[in-house]
Amino acid sequence: MVEKPAAPRRIAVLPVKPAPAKAATPAVAAAPLAEVRREPPPRFVLQLLRAGNCLLLVELPTGEVFASRDPAYRLLKDLLHAAGLPDSPRAQGEPIRWPLIRGNREFDQGPAAARDYVRAVLQGQLEQEPAACVWLIGTPAARFAGEEDAVAACREIDLAGLGCAWTLPGLEQLMEAPALKAELWHSMRRAMRRWTSER
Repeated sequence: MVEKPAAPRRIAVLPVKPAPAKAATPAVAAAPLAEVRREPPPRFVLQLLRAGNCLLLVELPTGEVFASRDPAYRLLKDLLHAAGLPDSPRAQGEPIRWPLIRGNREFDQGPAAARDYVRAVLQGQLEQEPAACVWLIGTPAARFAGEEDAVAACREIDLAGLGCAWTLPGLEQLMEAPALKAELWHSMRRAMRRWTSER
């Protein structure tokens, strides 16, 4: 008698419970790059002048080119005369007006850019016609022709590759504070050797 094969065992299959859907994590928005904070552009007007063997970088008090009757211009003529230099300085090109482009925020016109520009103009002038000494008249002239932000007046300084310079107070400042003239005179007597020895 043939034995019947045993019926296969049934295995209960339990339904797999679907895993709860994970809450979609919101994509982290890339933080916008922080804008480079630029220093506001300084504002000044400078004029290059020649007097004998000296180059003058002068702050224009009113922002306009000197007129022959301007009190500031008459004071400048007196200073040149006292220094033994021709008292009718020759203008060298147009005034340097900073910022170069007004109202343009994309173009960096901060203090470093102003210094680079003023020094480039000064270098161009000195390459065309060297000078025994550069007079820096007024705070913006001393600040942006030199390499320091704060330069005291009535000092002789080195212009780092552009020769030597003599710093003076602004013409308007000299008119408002006559006491500065005594200090200026003592400083001039020391600095005069630079342009008198070149003759």
